[in-house]
Amino acid sequence: MNESTMSGVQGMTVESAFAGMTSVTPVVFRAGCPDCRGRFELTAGDLRLAIGASSRTTFYSFTCPDCGAAVRKPAGERIVELLISGGVRALRLHPTV
Repeated sequence: MNESTMSGVQGMTVESAFAGMTSVTPVVFRAGCPDCRGRFELTAGDLRLAIGASSRTTFYSFTCPDCGAAVRKPAGERIVELLISGGVRALRLHPTV
Protein backbone atom coordinates (compact mmCIF):
# COMPACT_ATOMS: atom_id res chain seq x y z
CA MET A 1 0.00 0.00 0.00
CA ASN A 2 1.16 3.50 -0.63
CA GLU A 3 1.45 6.13 2.09
CA SER A 4 -1.87 7.83 1.35
CA THR A 5 -3.69 4.49 1.44
CA MET A 6 -2.04 3.58 4.73
CA SER A 7 -3.01 6.87 6.37
CA GLY A 8 -6.64 6.29 5.36
CA VAL A 9 -6.59 2.78 6.83
CA GLN A 10 -4.95 3.90 10.06
CA GLY A 11 -7.62 6.56 10.61
CA MET A 12 -10.48 4.10 10.05
CA THR A 13 -12.49 2.80 12.99
CA VAL A 14 -14.08 -0.62 13.24
CA GLU A 15 -17.49 1.03 13.25
CA SER A 16 -16.83 2.89 10.00
CA ALA A 17 -15.27 -0.17 8.33
CA PHE A 18 -18.38 -2.25 8.99
CA ALA A 19 -20.96 0.53 8.65
CA GLY A 20 -23.98 -0.67 6.70
CA MET A 21 -23.41 -4.37 7.38
CA THR A 22 -26.48 -5.85 8.97
CA SER A 23 -25.76 -9.57 9.28
CA VAL A 24 -23.92 -12.46 7.76
CA THR A 25 -25.87 -15.53 6.70
CA PRO A 26 -24.06 -18.70 7.74
CA VAL A 27 -23.29 -21.22 5.03
CA VAL A 28 -25.26 -24.45 5.27
CA PHE A 29 -24.62 -27.70 3.47
CA ARG A 30 -27.32 -30.18 2.51
CA ALA A 31 -26.54 -33.76 3.38
CA GLY A 32 -28.17 -37.13 3.72
CA CYS A 33 -27.65 -40.18 5.88
CA PRO A 34 -27.24 -43.52 4.08
CA ASP A 35 -28.39 -45.38 7.22
CA CYS A 36 -31.69 -43.71 8.12
CA ARG A 37 -32.20 -41.86 4.80
CA GLY A 38 -32.64 -38.60 6.72
CA ARG A 39 -32.08 -35.32 4.83
CA PHE A 40 -30.87 -32.26 6.69
CA GLU A 41 -28.68 -29.16 6.65
CA LEU A 42 -25.32 -28.94 8.40
CA THR A 43 -23.08 -25.99 9.24
CA ALA A 44 -19.35 -25.88 8.61
CA GLY A 45 -18.76 -26.80 12.24
CA ASP A 46 -20.77 -30.01 11.82
CA LEU A 47 -18.48 -31.30 9.06
CA ARG A 48 -14.95 -32.66 9.08
CA LEU A 49 -12.80 -32.76 5.94
CA ALA A 50 -9.74 -34.98 5.56
CA ILE A 51 -7.50 -34.45 2.54
CA GLY A 52 -5.37 -37.46 1.72
CA ALA A 53 -2.69 -38.17 -0.84
CA SER A 54 -5.26 -39.42 -3.35
CA SER A 55 -8.95 -39.22 -4.13
CA ARG A 56 -9.41 -42.55 -2.34
CA THR A 57 -8.16 -41.06 0.93
CA THR A 58 -9.94 -37.69 0.71
CA PHE A 59 -13.32 -37.58 2.43
CA TYR A 60 -15.70 -35.58 4.56
CA SER A 61 -17.58 -36.88 7.55
CA PHE A 62 -20.32 -35.92 9.97
CA THR A 63 -22.62 -37.40 12.56
CA CYS A 64 -26.22 -37.83 11.43
CA PRO A 65 -28.39 -35.54 13.57
CA ASP A 66 -31.36 -37.91 13.12
CA CYS A 67 -29.92 -41.33 14.01
CA GLY A 68 -26.44 -40.56 15.34
CA ALA A 69 -24.62 -42.64 12.71
CA ALA A 70 -21.07 -41.71 11.77
CA VAL A 71 -21.18 -40.88 8.03
CA ARG A 72 -18.11 -40.77 5.79
CA LYS A 73 -18.32 -39.79 2.12
CA PRO A 74 -15.67 -39.38 -0.59
CA ALA A 75 -14.77 -35.83 -1.57
CA GLY A 76 -13.55 -34.99 -5.05
CA GLU A 77 -11.82 -31.73 -5.94
CA ARG A 78 -15.06 -29.79 -6.38
CA ILE A 79 -16.50 -30.96 -3.04
CA VAL A 80 -13.24 -30.09 -1.27
CA GLU A 81 -13.31 -26.63 -2.86
CA LEU A 82 -16.93 -26.02 -1.82
CA LEU A 83 -16.42 -27.25 1.74
CA ILE A 84 -13.30 -25.16 2.31
CA SER A 85 -14.86 -22.04 0.78
CA GLY A 86 -17.85 -22.58 3.08
CA GLY A 87 -15.65 -22.58 6.18
CA VAL A 88 -15.10 -26.29 6.81
CA ARG A 89 -11.68 -26.83 8.34
CA ALA A 90 -9.47 -29.35 6.57
CA LEU A 91 -7.08 -31.86 8.06
CA ARG A 92 -4.27 -32.77 5.66
CA LEU A 93 -3.36 -36.44 5.94
CA HIS A 94 -0.23 -36.15 3.81
CA PRO A 95 2.74 -33.79 3.84
CA THR A 96 2.88 -31.09 1.18
CA VAL A 97 5.93 -31.04 -1.05
